[in-house]
Amino acid sequence: MTDDTDSTQGKVPSRQRRRFPDISSRAYEHPADRSALVALRKLSGFDTVFKTLSGLLPERSLRLLFLSDSVRVSDAQFTHLNDMLRDACYILDLEKIPPMYVTQDPKPNAMCIGLDEPIIVVTTGLVELLDEEEMRAVVGHEVGHALSGHAVYRTILLFLTTLAVKIAWIPLGNMAIMAIVTALREWFRKSELSADRAGLLVGQDLQASMRGLMKIAGGNHLHEMNVDAFLAQAEEYEAGGDLRDSVLKILNVLPRTHPFTTVRAAELKKWAETRDYQRIMDGHYPKRSEDKDTSVTDSFRESAGHYAESVRTSKDPLMKLVGDIAGGAGDLAGDLSGRLRSRFGGKDGSTGNGTGAGTEDTGKAES
Repeated sequence: MTDDTDSTQGKVPSRQRRRFPDISSRAYEHPADRSALVALRKLSGFDTVFKTLSGLLPERSLRLLFLSDSVRVSDAQFTHLNDMLRDACYILDLEKIPPMYVTQDPKPNAMCIGLDEPIIVVTTGLVELLDEEEMRAVVGHEVGHALSGHAVYRTILLFLTTLAVKIAWIPLGNMAIMAIVTALREWFRKSELSADRAGLLVGQDLQASMRGLMKIAGGNHLHEMNVDAFLAQAEEYEAGGDLRDSVLKILNVLPRTHPFTTVRAAELKKWAETRDYQRIMDGHYPKRSEDKDTSVTDSFRESAGHYAESVRTSKDPLMKLVGDIAGGAGDLAGDLSGRLRSRFGGKDGSTGNGTGAGTEDTGKAES
């Protein structure tokens, strides 16, 4: 909904879009991403620790590198990207516009890094691959990272990954670092799903977001690709194979910082069809001014509920097995509880409705 009266924007975009004043990143964050961020934000002394750590990280070196060997987006260079960046910050109400650079690299990629101040970097391969609306979703994706504070953790992840390579000859040291890296990668994969949602809120064009992900996977051959068929691949990936394939999926995704592209597309489409997304578009969303009152416990509970629901509804053979085991354990626990109450004198003194209710409740809790 950018207009000519806004002094921070350049040109008016090709069509009007809704704006979200004071929107909190909690509005679009994946539950697992949100719970981690809320906990870190509440942690006493967290900012001090990371400011101290920033002296050890090569952030200044990275900034100088991009400044000296990339093209900074501005009113004079890559003006169309500059307009998109300003518009994305306007829509998500990000007051300070992050510096943005285009770097020569044929591989399509974008990232948001930095401890003190986030910077956005996109490759020439990505700029040349995507059309205007697809690129708008990507810029919104990176601005979403900046609004959520993901740049801090992405920078730390890059640093630790480099460190792990340097100390690979120290067995225990490398194992300790890689344990942290693996955990950060799991969180970061969820943060990418959050940023995809931010990209959709900025672009407000689901088909453009789908096309962009499809092009990242298959190149600039839209006439040879189909969104529905692409999404069907995600369905086949999730449901196909046996337990061996499930294990291979886990091993394949562990070294990655991003979820697989078909999975990202399916997750974004699923979110776009939820009531949560519609409420945001209608102007009902968590506000940034309320972030300080956010409950860590509630965030963790929501995250746990999401994982439980994912296991329950997953078509993956391993996840179905986990769900069956959890359900069976719940049934067994409920049955044993009922028998003990019956033998040693429960309130109802029987194994009738009390046992049945206990079994059902336990089963639900475990799922």
